[in-house]
Amino acid sequence: MNVTQATRLVAEREIRVKLRDRTFLFGTLFFLLIAAAGTILPPLLSGGPDSVAVTESAAGPLRAAGLDVRVVPDDRAAERAVRDGDTDAAVVAGPTVLAMDETPEDVVRALSSAPPVRLLDPDAVDPVVAFLVPFVFAFVFFITSQTFGVQIAQSVIEEKQTRIVEILVAAVPVRALLAGKVVAGALLALGQIALIAVVAVLGLQLGDSGGLLTLLAPAIGWFVPFFLLGFVLLAAMWAAAGALANRQEDIAAVSTPVQFAVMLPFFAVIFLNDNDTAMRVLSYLPFSSPTAMPLRLFTGDAAAWEPIVSLAVLLLAAGAFLVAGARVYEGSLLRTNGRTSLRTAWRERETIG
Repeated sequence: MNVTQATRLVAEREIRVKLRDRTFLFGTLFFLLIAAAGTILPPLLSGGPDSVAVTESAAGPLRAAGLDVRVVPDDRAAERAVRDGDTDAAVVAGPTVLAMDETPEDVVRALSSAPPVRLLDPDAVDPVVAFLVPFVFAFVFFITSQTFGVQIAQSVIEEKQTRIVEILVAAVPVRALLAGKVVAGALLALGQIALIAVVAVLGLQLGDSGGLLTLLAPAIGWFVPFFLLGFVLLAAMWAAAGALANRQEDIAAVSTPVQFAVMLPFFAVIFLNDNDTAMRVLSYLPFSSPTAMPLRLFTGDAAAWEPIVSLAVLLLAAGAFLVAGARVYEGSLLRTNGRTSLRTAWRERETIG
């Protein structure tokens, strides 16, 4: 069995095990529900247009504003419609707007004459969207790399703790064992994100937010390759961290550098997303570029060549970390007599090599 065949065999095994894991399945369902609720519920909860009772002679401006117009024979019938709760408001002679306990802003705006407006920056991103998009990109990468990374480390530790790893390395090369775990984790993570993205897109369409989807499409397209390379980089670190430990209780101690590598970029993008200089730097750093560069593409701050250069830097970094992680992984995987230091694992690999 060559390395490619062994890698595919290990990846298939990891995927089968994970797809039978109820925690993973319930977690995926939970994220799907959040995506559906976050895109479908806001338009539904905001309610439809105000309903207004009015005579036919005064209904024109209200219809033009998209309000729910109920034509009544006279002003007295219009007032009665409001008192009976049949409509939100009524417009009577004057014109005067009638409502029970709250001013119907949509009706007032429909009857008001606004001055001409000239937009100086018509393509500017809505402030609420500008806040939410960086958070969503950062959160998706953070929670996914954290969740699947911890699972990779736990899988490595479990194999060491039960000594099944000795049987595995007798059947497949050690590097194939690492590669299979990384490939499986990346495919599962990408599959989970794809499902969430499909639900979110459907929710945006149902919520009549197609304009936002059009703005997000290029950034999402770039996010996929950035996510995959960033995940491979972090997965190699998680697997190496897991190989350094010998018990599940040790995972917190050995994974501290990886935790910082995941958390610091998350908070940096969240808090510095309105700082052009900081975001430009973050979009080229391997640990933060998977979220910073797609965000700059969304806001239009990145030139056409920048994502290509950033992706190339991330590719080189992912390759380097994968090689280094494999070396630590090989040097510590068969050491089951206690926690292994990073220096010992590195030197052990030199001895084996």
